[in-house]
Amino acid sequence: MADASQTLRMKCALVLREAFDRVIGPAFAAENGYAPEIDWTPTTVIMQKIAAGERVDALVLIADSMDRLVEQDLVDPATRIEVADSRVGIAVPKGAPHPDISTPEAFTDALLAARSVAYSKAGASGIYFEKMMARLGITEAINAKATVIPAGFTAEKLTTGEADLAVQQLSELLVVPGIEIVGPFPGDLQNVTHFSAAIMREARNREGAERFLAMLTQPRAIEAYRASGLDAATR
Repeated sequence: MADASQTLRMKCALVLREAFDRVIGPAFAAENGYAPEIDWTPTTVIMQKIAAGERVDALVLIADSMDRLVEQDLVDPATRIEVADSRVGIAVPKGAPHPDISTPEAFTDALLAARSVAYSKAGASGIYFEKMMARLGITEAINAKATVIPAGFTAEKLTTGEADLAVQQLSELLVVPGIEIVGPFPGDLQNVTHFSAAIMREARNREGAERFLAMLTQPRAIEAYRASGLDAATR
């Protein structure tokens, strides 16, 4: 069995994967001699797994969900940090025309004109997108031709030809090669999601988790967030 001090187990929201894979994870491995073991999955799935009894050393997920874990005394609030903010956007296959999404009206028209719109049922972006469609009164029209995935990267459906528009957090769209970002949702249709990190009460490698979380607010991490479509934390 591996030494717990040489194993850092984490559950992290997909939105941060690009920044972690490119910069933060390799930096941690170089400085500590081992790589973190990260379960990449939507916050809703993380919360389900924790409710079912799964425990890890540290978590990075949506701030509102972290609030609930603090209330349940499952994470140590003294270790909590605000990591980054994320915006929702639209992507198309590489080389495809970019629809006009500069205003809420143009954005709505682009969605309705699309052959198929891909979104994630479990992800924060998909949950918000469903609420937004209901607000605009276009749920039936979009879902009649939507490509809905349970979790993962919606832009992959652009590369397979199953959809011609993909909705997700900008940083998640950027993970997939062979696509182009059209832009963020316009005006008051935009939704900013805040992400937090904290150490679980039952962490086996608290020291390693503390070192990892300390890296999340360093200048190199913030630069990596911005390069992957995220904003510095504002909460």
